[in-house]
Amino acid sequence: MRAMHTLIQQGKVLYWGTSEWSAEQLLEAYALAAQHHLTPPTMEQPEYNLFVRRKVEQEFAPLYEQHGLGLTCWSPLCSGVLTGKYNDGIPSGSRASLDGYGWLAKDILSEQGQARVEVTRQLTQIALDLGVSVTHLALAWTRCNSRVSTTILGASSVAQLRDNLAAVDVVGKLTPEVQQKIAALLQANPGLE
Repeated sequence: MRAMHTLIQQGKVLYWGTSEWSAEQLLEAYALAAQHHLTPPTMEQPEYNLFVRRKVEQEFAPLYEQHGLGLTCWSPLCSGVLTGKYNDGIPSGSRASLDGYGWLAKDILSEQGQARVEVTRQLTQIALDLGVSVTHLALAWTRCNSRVSTTILGASSVAQLRDNLAAVDVVGKLTPEVQQKIAALLQANPGLE
């Protein structure tokens, strides 16, 4: 914390943040910053997507107003599951099929992974009803959370990046009614986080 504070004082960085810290760790950092007159973290980088929500929506809830915590979220497509590409198994050329990614294939083929795939199939229908892809639906959904400052994209090509960026046009289609439909689907599958 002292190093980050010094860098901010020197004008070398504007802000600093954390990645995958718990609310307890962040509260400790805020207390230390106050006690020692240091600059506290302004953002956290948690995993956040339709399947991984607990930390962002529950654990961090008191930190947003109390400390102005912002979020820079990673894995908005849940390692590709929310693109629908794993709906029929592990396709050749996908990340889960690559050497060194056996852990991802194992996760997708696990009981929880298959529950996520099934929910993705159902989310695909909601997306189709809106005239969008499930990828755009999932990316836009993260942006509907007012606490999310930034959604990190993991595109593997320029075309994929351009496609992912087009999800910003879908945010307006996620009306309260659509979001309620999504929430009901997620609540009906309690095995998801």
